[in-house]
Amino acid sequence: MVGFAKTDIGKARDMNQDSYYVSSPENNIELYILADGMGGYNGGEVASKLAIESARKYIENNFNQIEPEKEQILKLVKNAAEYANMVVYEKSKTSEDLKGMGTTLDICFIYNNKVYIGHVGDSRIYLIRKDIIRKLTKDHSYVQQLVEDGKITREEANHHPKKNMLLKALGCTEYVEPDIRARNIEKQDILLMCSDGLTNMVDESIIYKMVKENPKTAPEKLVNLANEAGGYDNVTVITII
Repeated sequence: MVGFAKTDIGKARDMNQDSYYVSSPENNIELYILADGMGGYNGGEVASKLAIESARKYIENNFNQIEPEKEQILKLVKNAAEYANMVVYEKSKTSEDLKGMGTTLDICFIYNNKVYIGHVGDSRIYLIRKDIIRKLTKDHSYVQQLVEDGKITREEANHHPKKNMLLKALGCTEYVEPDIRARNIEKQDILLMCSDGLTNMVDESIIYKMVKENPKTAPEKLVNLANEAGGYDNVTVITII
């Protein structure tokens, strides 16, 4: 599979605290990672870059040490996220400027027609198959919890004032429990990874339409749409085909 990506500072922020990694076609390991950092001064930028680099190196350095079967690969992805959490958490203690920094983290590791997912936070991974877009991750957010508890509707969640409040982020505590899952990939499937700078600005139906029309140019077009809608946050989009 091949990845296409675009990131942008948006219209309202002073710096881009999103980071991403897309493996090159000649790389033996098909790996795609996205992180949306948070924290004062440059903390979020440091957290997201550290998380990406730590998770990437962990998977690349350890994949050949395991049996390439489902449970072992899922464990590898989980360990990579936990390792990245430790690195970011330890770094946050080295400077007052970095205190309390954190980041979301989404990992897509593709092997033998399966995508292995690691997820912390409210960035998202979608699977587009035929005429359906399906979210493969669950937002670790206060608003998502309200929806699950039946206290607000999904429509109300879209405009809730505490929409950006996370219940789980990487690097904020000594230990984090990432969500992990494996999903079969079919020939025409498209994977979409994005920070909430996209999903807060652009409706899911429009995201689906844009990716289906042309997954190669979709990241740039979706970033432009998010900015046209206000661009209140950094925005990063990765499509994998």
